[in-house]
Amino acid sequence: MRRLLNHYITAAILSIILVACNSRSEPASARPGPPDKSGTFSTIRLSYADTNSAEWKQTLARLDSFYRVQTRAGFNGGVLIGYGGKIFYERYYGYADREARKQLDKNSAVQLASVTKTFTGASVLYLHQHKYLNIDDPVQHYLPSFPYPKITLRMLLNHRSGVPDYIHWAPRYLKNQRTPLYNDGLLKLMAQYRPPLEFKPDTRFKYSNTNYAVLASVIEAVSGLPYKDFMKRYIFEPLGMAHTFVFDPAEGLPEDATVSYKYNWVREPVMFADGVYGDKGIYSTPEDMYRWDQSFYQNKLLDNETMELAYGPCSFEKPGIKNYGLGWRMLCYPDGYKVIYHNGWWHGNNTCFYRFIKDNFTIIILGNKYNNGIYRQPTVLYSIIKNTDSAGDFDGEE
Repeated sequence: MRRLLNHYITAAILSIILVACNSRSEPASARPGPPDKSGTFSTIRLSYADTNSAEWKQTLARLDSFYRVQTRAGFNGGVLIGYGGKIFYERYYGYADREARKQLDKNSAVQLASVTKTFTGASVLYLHQHKYLNIDDPVQHYLPSFPYPKITLRMLLNHRSGVPDYIHWAPRYLKNQRTPLYNDGLLKLMAQYRPPLEFKPDTRFKYSNTNYAVLASVIEAVSGLPYKDFMKRYIFEPLGMAHTFVFDPAEGLPEDATVSYKYNWVREPVMFADGVYGDKGIYSTPEDMYRWDQSFYQNKLLDNETMELAYGPCSFEKPGIKNYGLGWRMLCYPDGYKVIYHNGWWHGNNTCFYRFIKDNFTIIILGNKYNNGIYRQPTVLYSIIKNTDSAGDFDGEE
């Protein structure tokens, strides 16, 4: 994969201005944004040269105070805030394994849940960029047993396929719902029972985990590699993501992986959907996820043209700020600003990955004990960094 030199903004005024929301996104290069609507930049400066400054200490104190409240309310996980290619704030709270009294730390890998879709989507776009596939081809071109001839890869990527979510329909055809079902088995179920589409393809948006499970199988068919091996060879290892992997129930979890807990510290049991990957299944750490985030600024996987394709909103049937590109959720505001992000929720894991690409500013939150309040944390973190009372209403959807 093509590598460019890292160009970090080591001392700059933080203006977390969101990217213009239109069919062509801003190029994903890191550079300072324009002033906000008041005509002034943010009141807080992030300078890595002087960590003893009053402003720096005040911001860190506010962040730590916020997380003291969050941990009392049940937060168990890690948080990382990055700016300009450098880590501004990083903390870990609670247990990776409560029964063993093992504390969370920077090497504790958490199930990313649906944030996994950012990897699957980017991998498909990587293969598209290098002409190993075409996202406008029918899925049947790569997976002949796929039972819906009019659905393309693009419709899977932007959740406009109409394919129903396997989480809801697959259990009725399984004799044992505690035995993991893998992607090959899911495709066989789809071919055999052909669950009815929920709407005519490419007529509207509806989020479905099946879309990304099928895309993972496409990656395997095109590359000739198992999904977990493709991810390791082309993404995790080249980007230095040493604590990131695809979960295989047959192999179990490595030592550094976290246990998934319900809100009351009861372990989440393995069930049929844990074998399906592409829609979920990747474990990672906040630092590794920051490497993933930064790789886009450095064009290590995708070029700018492909990233603009990924960041372009695809569904306009319903009014509002919410939209979805190719592997990314986004918030498109009436004044033209945009947030690129993805959340996740699987078993007890709640995850947030928010990217303000205009300013190379990132918020990563990974929790391994169920806590719905995690999805409200990015709004507060944003407002603390900007030194404002309110940062707007970030979306909380999985």
